[in-house]
Amino acid sequence: MQLIDIFCDESAHLERDGLPWMALGAVWCPHDKTREIAVRLREIKARHGFDPHAEVKWTKVSPAKARLYLDLLDYFLDDDDLHFRAVVVDKQAHDAAGNGGDHDAWYYDLYFDLIEPLLHPASRFRIYLDIKDTRSQEKVDRLHAVLCDSQLDFDREIVERLQQVRSHEVEQVQLADLLLGAVTYANRGLNTNAGKVAFVDRLRERSGRQLTRTTLRREPKVNLYFWKPRSQRT
Repeated sequence: MQLIDIFCDESAHLERDGLPWMALGAVWCPHDKTREIAVRLREIKARHGFDPHAEVKWTKVSPAKARLYLDLLDYFLDDDDLHFRAVVVDKQAHDAAGNGGDHDAWYYDLYFDLIEPLLHPASRFRIYLDIKDTRSQEKVDRLHAVLCDSQLDFDREIVERLQQVRSHEVEQVQLADLLLGAVTYANRGLNTNAGKVAFVDRLRERSGRQLTRTTLRREPKVNLYFWKPRSQRT
């Protein structure tokens, strides 16, 4: 059975941050390619004169650094072992739906919606979440259990591991942050940062996706799901 690593991050996930869109995203690749991909991402940083272990993230994208971030994006798009999925949420739709009023529980429900479609019994999975806070381990453990249940994986032979990591230590989590940032930037209709605009335009052009609507469920490279309350799902 092939072993797959899934690296997850989130954007604008706080309940009252004033931002209209939030998203959770995952970059995944075969486990035996994980180290090679991390090394290549660090090499791209070094080629642009950056510390190879410095964290790259969407908030740091600027016109002056655009070439670095475009090269990181091109590497993702060119590497057949790398894939991306995001769940995108209009927070107003969430507020209108109510969802029991527990934002934190809903946040982990969204993680289920993000990860579950990537799972299948022909492979094994190790899942890494960017650490949210010091109190989140119980909910992470619960998410692991629910994902296992969804696959009838009572011995945890499919979903082997679900653990929290720090984004500055994991290149693929940083890549997920960049791709999520581009998706939320596109949906907010922003154009004030030329570096970010160039990144979004490149992602749209090369992926063939406008980044503003749901893709096919099994779309392999840039897979998007625009969340709806369960009452609106068909």
